[in-house]
Amino acid sequence: MTNTLRVSQNRLERFIYEAFLKTGLPEADARTMGALMAEADLQGSDGHGVIRMVPYITRFKGGGVNLTPNIRVVKEKAAMALIDGDNGMGHLVMKQATELAIQKAKTAGVAWVGSVHSNHAGPASLYARMPLAHNMIGMYFAVGNANHLPPWGGLSMLLSTNPIACAIPAMHEPPVILDMATTVTSYGKVKAKRQRGEMMPEGWMINRDGTPLLDPQRADDGLLLPIGGYKGYGLALMVGLLAGTLNGAAMGKDVIDFNADFKTITNTGQSILVIDLSAFGDPEDFKSRVDTLSRDIRASAKLPGVERIWLPGEQSHGKRQRYAEQGIPVPVAVKKDLDALSAQLHIAPLGVL
Repeated sequence: MTNTLRVSQNRLERFIYEAFLKTGLPEADARTMGALMAEADLQGSDGHGVIRMVPYITRFKGGGVNLTPNIRVVKEKAAMALIDGDNGMGHLVMKQATELAIQKAKTAGVAWVGSVHSNHAGPASLYARMPLAHNMIGMYFAVGNANHLPPWGGLSMLLSTNPIACAIPAMHEPPVILDMATTVTSYGKVKAKRQRGEMMPEGWMINRDGTPLLDPQRADDGLLLPIGGYKGYGLALMVGLLAGTLNGAAMGKDVIDFNADFKTITNTGQSILVIDLSAFGDPEDFKSRVDTLSRDIRASAKLPGVERIWLPGEQSHGKRQRYAEQGIPVPVAVKKDLDALSAQLHIAPLGVL
């Protein structure tokens, strides 16, 4: 018996929309949430898609999220803005922030928009890739929603996975899209392993005595490892300062563990940077040169045993194409949780292919 079922993007989007609508989100916001969360699963970011439904709704019921926020600009200049999310869902906040940054970049050439009083917003690349359709580069930074990373050499978990995403448009090749946590893995991937009943590979987490932690059921007792040792720790700190402290959002001891606390306002911070290619030259020439570089990298000499050299975002691009045709994989364990949720909300269960 397979451990994975397949669902269409439309069915997944509809299910998420109906669940959020039933739990109190306004119709337009529920539709936006459905579209963005289904897209997360479509691109293979399964730690940030429909698997998050139950925790999100638990926070709704606990009062930890404002279901009818007044998302608004509170500070603004020609090439920047600060958006107060009014404790609304981060997807809604960052969609608005990214759209504003795109509009500003059309005039100023570059724009930086930060958020305060936001919430978890899903995978970073959802927002970094939005400017691509406008011949623009997108860069996204965020403070994670729970601290799992200590300072280099320490034990106190004062930092989070603090992700970065950068999306570069190309002409005929797939866009080059880097989406990464500043830890070896995101905590969403740890959750996905736990949900599927799989062990973690060595190198993701350690116990407090420094030994490898492989069982995701014990993840709450362990520490995530930074990418590149002390360099990853430094990068996580800088991202937190730019996406959190600069915006007046939570950082360090002020970060709320939204995995365990469903009532306290998280005051999550994110930032989006958008660069208009036309401010630097001909966008078509730039994209053509990205194509050339991508092909050169892919065709370059490989080490023994390496079948293919991948560019950032290529595998996710391939998943988008395959999942659009074959359906999005949903683990049986996740489907059971969603079935229980649909019964509680009195909505139709998620249909499978």
